[in-house]
Amino acid sequence: MAERETRRIVFNQPSWRVQSSTVEAYVTETGGHLAPVTFDRKGRKIQPYHIAPWWNEPVDKSVPPIVRVLRGDFFCMPFGGNTEPFRGERFPVHGETANAKWKLESLTRDDGRTCLHLSLRTKVRKGRVDKHILLIDGHNAVYCKHVISGMSGPMNLGHHANLRFPDEPAGGILSTSPFTFGQVWVEPTENPAERGYSILKPGAVFRSLDRVPMITGEMADLTRYPARRGFEDIAHIIADDRRPFAWTAVTFPKQRYVWFALKDPKVLNGTLFWMSNGGRHYPPWNGRHINVMGLEELTSYFHTGIAPSARANSHTRRGIRTVLHLSRSRPTVVNYVMAVASIPAGFDRVKDIRLDETKVTLVAASGTRVTTPIDGSFVLSKA
Repeated sequence: MAERETRRIVFNQPSWRVQSSTVEAYVTETGGHLAPVTFDRKGRKIQPYHIAPWWNEPVDKSVPPIVRVLRGDFFCMPFGGNTEPFRGERFPVHGETANAKWKLESLTRDDGRTCLHLSLRTKVRKGRVDKHILLIDGHNAVYCKHVISGMSGPMNLGHHANLRFPDEPAGGILSTSPFTFGQVWVEPTENPAERGYSILKPGAVFRSLDRVPMITGEMADLTRYPARRGFEDIAHIIADDRRPFAWTAVTFPKQRYVWFALKDPKVLNGTLFWMSNGGRHYPPWNGRHINVMGLEELTSYFHTGIAPSARANSHTRRGIRTVLHLSRSRPTVVNYVMAVASIPAGFDRVKDIRLDETKVTLVAASGTRVTTPIDGSFVLSKA
């Protein structure tokens, strides 16, 4: 299908449209950001992803493309601020993959499967990244595959899904598969002198998401969000990589659905929680970026970029990997699935997710279960 037939302007950005019987999604040319996405497109039309409020406003040229486009999920390589160069490489914030223009390779539909294939020739560390966005008829899921080739050396990377939460306290209930370590970012996430505010205790280690120390001496419950209006905070957990897959989930009880993500913890070993609830008062945020949480599946040293991730840091001293090692002789494949499932009344926090080759079962703390179609082989595949 020709590019002119698949691309249109969506929320002010040239974007490619990909659709199945159950999902409609758009991917921006700049940065490859995935949003808006409509799940259950012929029924309830569930749209869980956030689009930054300045999407139709003039933004200063100094603002990087990633912030101008900011929406949904995007692939970051290297993940983070990248303020410090690494071996002569100077990457933009979250890397070229989240800022540069992607090229359309193909949009194909065959036997109920629709795939958008984009590519990017990287310049800072020369190589290629191929992005595959797959939709399957009857599945309320987006299957994302990134294939990294032609590069060598350490690299921190990950996905950066941004969810929009209802404008009410604790409108969403967050849960994850078991994790082995949790920590608040070791420095204040924001600086009041620069009109930014944070409340979690820098460097605090935690074992449970519902008891995370704050600078006030009280405990924050990260499983209930929105919360802590007026603050911007970052926390990081490390999954148990002995398991065949790891998951992150958010239950929206009033809206009667669960959003969840599935990954291989041997490839993406951590989840970074970016809690953005009005704590940034500088442009273009201006205190209005609220009720947003980034649920970011990654292998990285927090959000610092490649240089701190590639050298010894407080995570590596605990035996935690903070980079993958790329090889020119063998492409690196990163598979990731985001999906939704409708839930009945009484379905509360997701306690467990069980996966096989054709379906996934969500088990609530209340004991209620919901099963929905998923291509489990995509998650469990090592290819």
